[in-house]
Formats: sequence, C-alpha cells, structure tokens
Amino acid sequence: MSAVRLRLPPENSPFVRPALLQEPVGNRVRCLTCERRCLLVEGGLGWCRTRQNRGGKLFTLIFGAVSSLAANPIEKKPLYHFYPGTYCLTAGSWSCNFGCPWCQNWEISKRAPPAEGEYILPERFVDMVAEYDCQGTSISFNEPTLSLEWSLEVFRLARRKGYYNTFVTNGYMTEAALHLLVEAGLDAMNVDIKGDAEAVRKYCKAVDAERIWANCRAARYLGLHVELTTLVIPGVNDQDEVLAGLAQRIVTELGRDTPWHLTAYYPAWRFHAPPTPPRTLERAWRIAKEAGLHYVYVGNLPGHPAQNTYCPGCGATLVLRSGMSTIRNDIRENRCPWCRRWIQGVWHAEQKQEGVKTRWTSSN
Repeated sequence: MSAVRLRLPPENSPFVRPALLQEPVGNRVRCLTCERRCLLVEGGLGWCRTRQNRGGKLFTLIFGAVSSLAANPIEKKPLYHFYPGTYCLTAGSWSCNFGCPWCQNWEISKRAPPAEGEYILPERFVDMVAEYDCQGTSISFNEPTLSLEWSLEVFRLARRKGYYNTFVTNGYMTEAALHLLVEAGLDAMNVDIKGDAEAVRKYCKAVDAERIWANCRAARYLGLHVELTTLVIPGVNDQDEVLAGLAQRIVTELGRDTPWHLTAYYPAWRFHAPPTPPRTLERAWRIAKEAGLHYVYVGNLPGHPAQNTYCPGCGATLVLRSGMSTIRNDIRENRCPWCRRWIQGVWHAEQKQEGVKTRWTSSN
C-alpha cells in the first residue's frame, strides 16, 4: 500500500509564515520551537507536521489556522486560582508534538493541518474576545506551542486591550519559545504532567521529560501563574509510587502552593483501559495532600467536594464550585477572610469605569 501524500498549503496561503525559531544545519534546517528540535531536509515536515523546510528555511503551516473556537470558563482549562468566574476566548489548531494514545481531543490533535480551512487573523481574534463577552484569551484544545507565531501576535494585541492570556500545554516547548511567549504577554499556563519519565517516553514518544519540569520552574521564576493537571490513567500513572513521586517533585521544585488537578480519564482514540474509578482519584488526592500540597483538585467528577478551594490554614471553604462554574469566591486581597492566610493566585479584577473594557491586574 502506498503512503498517503499530504496536501500542504501553497506558498501564497495565509497559513504559511516564516517560523521564528530555526537554525540552518548544512542543507537542512532545525526547528527550535519544541524540544523535539526536528532536523528537516528540503521539503521535509517536522514530527508535528506543522512546519516544513521550504528552500532551506522553516515555515509554519498553521498561522491563523483555527480548528476549534469557544468561549470557555477559565475553570475548564483548568485554572482554578486565576480570575475565577471569568471567560476566555479559546482557539485550537491542528496536530501535536506528543503521541499520547488516549488523547481526548484526538480529532484535531492527531490530524495533519489541512491545506485550507478557517483562517483568523490575530487582530480579528482579539476583536472577538469582546464580541464573545470574554475577559481573556486561551490557546488550547491541541498543543498551543505549535501555534507559536500566531499566539505571540495575539498576546501582544490582547495585552494592549487589557485582556489576560493563557496557555494549556504539555510543556514541551524550548526555553526560547517560553521566553518569547512571556515577553509577548502570556500570563498563566496549565501544564499537563503525563506521568513519570517512563510514561512520557513510552506513551507520549518524548525523550526528555525533564524539559517539562524545567519549563514549569522557569515559568514560575518568570512570574507566570502555573497550575498542573494529570490525567490519571489506570495502568499508566495511577500507581502510588508514581503519584507520590510527582507530588514530591511539585512540592520541591514548584512549591506547596502550586495547584494540581487530578482528572478522570475516559477511553479515547487508541487507548481502551477502563475509565478512572472515583476511588483512584480520591487515593491520588490523599497522596498529594500527604506530600504537603495545599491545593489539590479532582476533575471530571461533578459535584465532588475536592473541586472547591479550602484555606490551608483554617480549612474554611474559600471558593465554591459546581462543574465548571465558580459559585462563590470569598478570597479578599489574596487572603482568607477568616484567618488571614495568604492564598496563592490571581483572584479578582478591577473594573476601571463604565463603558471601558475590564483591565485585569495580577496580585500573584
């Protein structure tokens, strides 16, 4: 059987733009967007199929190529400690730089970019933030690092208009890519921690899991708000020693106040293990709390009390949630109103004046 030849966007396509992070290596070119650092021959595509060597220069094939668009509650990212109750206009594109067989968004992440389709300029996307009654942006659904060039333009424009900017990522970008994102206006990330190094190698097909942790540390150092998510998958990362090891790394390298979301898996794409039992998530929650983490949450279990935020000092319920909605937020000036304990996060917005877009100010 002959291989299927991909139909790629032509040179005059709006999707095709020069890639920012690249270096020539002889008659080839190396992509420096993600930590795979693919070395492409003339006409060759990178592992993710979103970048191509054309004439000795690297081009992105997905600038403004939008596969998915939605106004999401910030809690869906999930970001629980970052402007709760707000909405972010969320865009996704195509493909991924990981090979996870259980991908929950496989319809877009496992598909090569089409040669044509919906195209949204950064200026148009930022205009849509107000039209959708949102307060910020999010690049998500598939791996947002692949949309680096488009994201940078979006973030710059959004910051000028007073919107916040977020990323939902596997964290496998290069250090250079992370710095560009922060300089452009990235405010917060939710990073997907897939499991230990062996799980990342075996299932995600990524060699250097340490880059993910290094990027999390760098993001915190650079002033970003960082939350972590682990899809707890039976037989992959649900063993006590794996969960305890991840929890200890979070405590040691990122701090006890780093929110960790432990989320239920459901069979998808090419992975057919049974869904995560609630008792497994509750066991994972206990392990994380015993390791000393202050803010541990369970996901995909509607109504579970571990979706709320509790004060690590007095135990009071500070943020009450239902599904993907924040029902009540009692945090004031980043403190528990009862015991005055400092609560890590970015909790409130200031409305400047009637008729003017809300400006979001971080108290992180």
